[in-house]
Amino acid sequence: MDKIKIKDFTISAELPRGENNPRNSEGDFALLRDGSILFAYSKYTGDDADDDAACNIAGMISTDGGKTFEHLPYLLATAESHKTKNIMSVSLCRIPDGTLCLFYLAKYDPRSVVFLRRATEDEKHFGEAELCVPLKRGIYYVMNNSRVCVTNSGRILLPLACHKIVTGKDKIRTPEYFGKTAVFSGDEHAQNFEELPNIISMPYPGHSNTGLQEPGIEVLPDGRLYGYFRTDRMFQYESFSSDEGRTWTKPVQSRFTSPDSPMLIRRNPHSNICYAVWNPIPNYNGRINPNSKWVNAGRTPLVMAQSDDGINFSEFIVLEDEPTHGYCYPALYFLNEKEILLSYCCGGEEDGMCLTRTRIRKITLE
Repeated sequence: MDKIKIKDFTISAELPRGENNPRNSEGDFALLRDGSILFAYSKYTGDDADDDAACNIAGMISTDGGKTFEHLPYLLATAESHKTKNIMSVSLCRIPDGTLCLFYLAKYDPRSVVFLRRATEDEKHFGEAELCVPLKRGIYYVMNNSRVCVTNSGRILLPLACHKIVTGKDKIRTPEYFGKTAVFSGDEHAQNFEELPNIISMPYPGHSNTGLQEPGIEVLPDGRLYGYFRTDRMFQYESFSSDEGRTWTKPVQSRFTSPDSPMLIRRNPHSNICYAVWNPIPNYNGRINPNSKWVNAGRTPLVMAQSDDGINFSEFIVLEDEPTHGYCYPALYFLNEKEILLSYCCGGEEDGMCLTRTRIRKITLE
């Protein structure tokens, strides 16, 4: 397929860190019934930007087709309501019955769960929290932003990395870095979630320190499910399912070269074209990266490619390539065939690390 050609690439919003707000990251989009666009994201409070630090879910609204965004004067969900300090990693999904749902991760040291909230009538507020993925003994779950998948039959799939909780020499229990992938499946009303029986594991795990982390799922144009995973093997790994996620092929190296950084693949419902956003330069022995400590393992440049079938992608185009910044945790929303909203973390040296700042861009294709 031909390389993407961009007509316009403008910044719609920038979310830098600020006083009592050390990090803004990991968001997702939804079109509301009144025509406005909601962007929900992880808004940290206090002075700590670590993944497990104090965090709530905040929102922004665009009433001009994604050209600009304004902050909502309230939070969409709070950690306090869950009697914890951290909720994060937002996915917005309009499920088959028409309800807009807000999914997110809640952390209860050292374990975690997934909740959802259903939008109220105005779709700018959300109701009571409902548990989708419960606490599991000895397991820490991770579900990235913009990860909820709706299959062709209407099943709701939640791809989760599973990290075993281990006890260190200091007797503190923490999740190990190595991950496997589990898929939870709910009905068309986002109810009755169950863990599907097959855990997806890295083949030859002795050759990897990460295993399969931060999984994603997309429905291909032919109806199969495409699973993808970040690894430390210089590539994203991939797996396929023909039975709505109950069984998967053995994960193998994909065409996407990558550092240990998340990828996103989304299909535009207006054109049926699949778009991939990722970092294409892997971490290999001998690579010099003087900024690795704070841009998190070479997460630059940020690139995008397109595909008719979700398998064979075009040559990528570079979206961002500032060497002293890191770009990661993207989300995509398709306004129509030619207009796309893209969000991603974009912090640089002045921000301390790449996760503290988020940018929203509106892309207009030729």
